[in-house]
Amino acid sequence: MNVSLYIAKRYLFSKKSHNAINVISMISVCGIAIATMAMVCTLSVFNGFTEIVTKTFSSFDPQLQIVPAKGKAFDPGDSLIQKATALPEIDIVSEAIEENALLRFEGRQLPVVVKGVSGQFEHLASIDSLILEGEFKLKEGDVYYGVIGAGLAMNLRVRANLVSNLEIYAPKRNVKVNLSNPATAFTTEYASIGGIFALNQQKYDEQLLLISIEQARTLFRYDREVTSLDIKLKNGISVDAVQKQMEEILGDNYLVKNRFQQQEDSYRMVSIEKWVTFFILAFILVIAVFNIIGSLSMLIIDKKEDIRILQNMGANNNLIVKIFMFEGWMISISGAIVGLILGLILCLLQQYFGLLKLGETPGAFIIDAYPVQVQILDIIAVFATVCSIGVVAILYPVNSLRKRLIRSDFN
Repeated sequence: MNVSLYIAKRYLFSKKSHNAINVISMISVCGIAIATMAMVCTLSVFNGFTEIVTKTFSSFDPQLQIVPAKGKAFDPGDSLIQKATALPEIDIVSEAIEENALLRFEGRQLPVVVKGVSGQFEHLASIDSLILEGEFKLKEGDVYYGVIGAGLAMNLRVRANLVSNLEIYAPKRNVKVNLSNPATAFTTEYASIGGIFALNQQKYDEQLLLISIEQARTLFRYDREVTSLDIKLKNGISVDAVQKQMEEILGDNYLVKNRFQQQEDSYRMVSIEKWVTFFILAFILVIAVFNIIGSLSMLIIDKKEDIRILQNMGANNNLIVKIFMFEGWMISISGAIVGLILGLILCLLQQYFGLLKLGETPGAFIIDAYPVQVQILDIIAVFATVCSIGVVAILYPVNSLRKRLIRSDFN
């Protein structure tokens, strides 16, 4: 074994050493371990929430979505669109028109997002599993129906299959407003309430109304245009591979978005919160690592006699410096390893037993306990951060020792 490493190990782990220096070194290890454990647990909880959001979105959003690169609407009869949607890996293509509108019911009114969808949407989104009341139907004979989010239904105080209709108002495209009669600037459509769905996402439950695409074209004055094409692939097909194929076919005129890109703002927000928290905890770790500076400095003072003996035995300055360098590294690495192990144990306990609850009332949220998901890249990032900060922390006492050795302060 390397002489410097052996001596450093004896200083840190020797059973015969119970003085204040060893206690301070153990406190340094504990401080780093606790900070490391907190980083592992926090990042894993954020990963868990991201996974929950991903599963929730995946039951509603299409696997792939084609939207125009510029503007809002496009003609689905475009030759490039036809070629892209004719790929054998594609199972379902659903046309959609999504616009803002005003919804009124018996004197109550709310701004909403109206999404006109074709009949294939029912199979693309598996929306039947999300229906709380009524059924998914958009047209029956000459009667148009709407499927409304649960939060929106609650705010408007409506239920499925009521006799009264929803009134949907949308501004007319390319029409100047007549100030003497502003009502002429709006198109009005009516829809009965066919069903109420719940996705447990505010964006959908409190803002979205689904209607037939034929009614949406009338409401928003579209001819053949759509605002998006929602696509479902056959089972076992790689989404990334088909996305690349479609992007090559469509070129720069269209965007092909996967589920993450469709919810880019939400995922970016979660990611930013995750890494901001990581850096805050890293700053706390920096404060904890200052204990290493203190313990090393005190150890150097405490071991002056040992240093003098080593010099008399012929040890050079580099060997002596390496002893305390290894000491600092072992404190950092030991704290990091202990913290990672404790963090992983806590994450596993939370994952299988749900020790930390989200609320006192079961069923109040989608899940009852904080979700966790450990990712290997996070573990690597935490370990690398702790070790890097530890290496930087020992530079000051080690360089100070080197200068004293050069000045022969220990002779």
